[in-house]
Amino acid sequence: MKHRGYASLSLWHDTCDDEWRLRPRLGGDTDLDVAIVGGGFTGLWTARYLADADPSLRIGIVEAETCGFGASGRNGGWCSALLPTEIHSMHAAMVDTVDEVGRAARADGIDCDYAKGGTLTLATNPAHVERIRAGAELWLDAEQARRRFDATGVLGAAFTPDCAAIHPAKLARGLALAVERRGVRIWEGTRARALRPGVVETDAGQVRAEIVLRCTEGYTPTISGATRAVVPIYSLMIATEPLPDDVWERIGLGDRETFTDGRHMIIYGQRTADGRFAFGGRGAPYHFGSTIRGSFDLEPNVFDDLEAVLRSLVPQVGSAAITHRWGGVLGMSRDRTASVGLDRDSGLGWAGGYVGDGVATTNLAGRTLADLVTGADTELTRLPWVGHRSRNWEPEPLRWVGINAALAVAAHVDRREARTRRPDRVGTAVLRAIAGGAPVD
Repeated sequence: MKHRGYASLSLWHDTCDDEWRLRPRLGGDTDLDVAIVGGGFTGLWTARYLADADPSLRIGIVEAETCGFGASGRNGGWCSALLPTEIHSMHAAMVDTVDEVGRAARADGIDCDYAKGGTLTLATNPAHVERIRAGAELWLDAEQARRRFDATGVLGAAFTPDCAAIHPAKLARGLALAVERRGVRIWEGTRARALRPGVVETDAGQVRAEIVLRCTEGYTPTISGATRAVVPIYSLMIATEPLPDDVWERIGLGDRETFTDGRHMIIYGQRTADGRFAFGGRGAPYHFGSTIRGSFDLEPNVFDDLEAVLRSLVPQVGSAAITHRWGGVLGMSRDRTASVGLDRDSGLGWAGGYVGDGVATTNLAGRTLADLVTGADTELTRLPWVGHRSRNWEPEPLRWVGINAALAVAAHVDRREARTRRPDRVGTAVLRAIAGGAPVD
């Protein structure tokens, strides 16, 4: 069944090779061994590795819309070793995971435009240099940085090789087909209402299973009993029309390096395989009560700001048209720490809280959940994020006030640093004091 318009969700959805067709919804009560709620990267990777580990398992995925509908299909396309946690001992696992995503995609014949060109964190303001350089794996001076990416006012850049640019919707669609080939059942257009031991309650019947895995990320607040587990934070993106080769020769990014800079209000970008800039950032408000609506994906002021930043940062773009504007929700736990776990007594498992760094992290989570379900004792199941429990977010109106205040302070600090060209240490301290789990800094 062809759907009403998933191709309009983002550049990525619009440029997938196949048509977006909705799989059949659940046709009534059914029994499984493992029920996975959510057809994004977490659920799909989990199903893939679990089916490989034990082909006899009856595995099914319940998805409210279509696989790759949410952040998995709309993100910035950074498959990076970044991890939203202070647990530094996990870095090696994340570095390996960047390569594992590429290996797994190749093994399943998924052409997701994977290009491991690394990440540049640009210092375009003296206020940025100290905080970027402090955490740099490799520091490039101004000339070295400009040879990679001739952005305006570059003073230097941190570089890490541990990131690949990808086409996320192609990866999500490819994974859905790959797990179906392994015998996993996928029901789309089927909304989960509540999870309890042994049962997923949906709008089309019950799914009964010994193991129930919640893989819903930013949509977790729509599940009864999980409304404060994470908050849905909006991140927005724009994309240019394809730029001519001679323009790219002047700009750089020849290895399709992804890029960001040192401001507090996060920006991120990549050179796509078809020669566009895909560029995004935070700044859209958090909505009271963790409300999620399609209209919240579209914030004209944020889109205008993103376009202004891109054209200022890369004036070589010239008058190139902005062809796509989109947004979507990511999930953020109260302590900004992603986690994965399985309660053996209840049979309920979970993974998420990626704070926008989920493209690779979901793969690590999926492999870990697969090991937890099968009972394997592996290096993955001994990672320190396994079993971590973030406390719930505050009730409203406290979280609405706190999150939006943090966003406002971050924007103020960035404006002040742009004006003074010096670090705003007081503003940064205030931001860190009030941000808690907010998506800034």
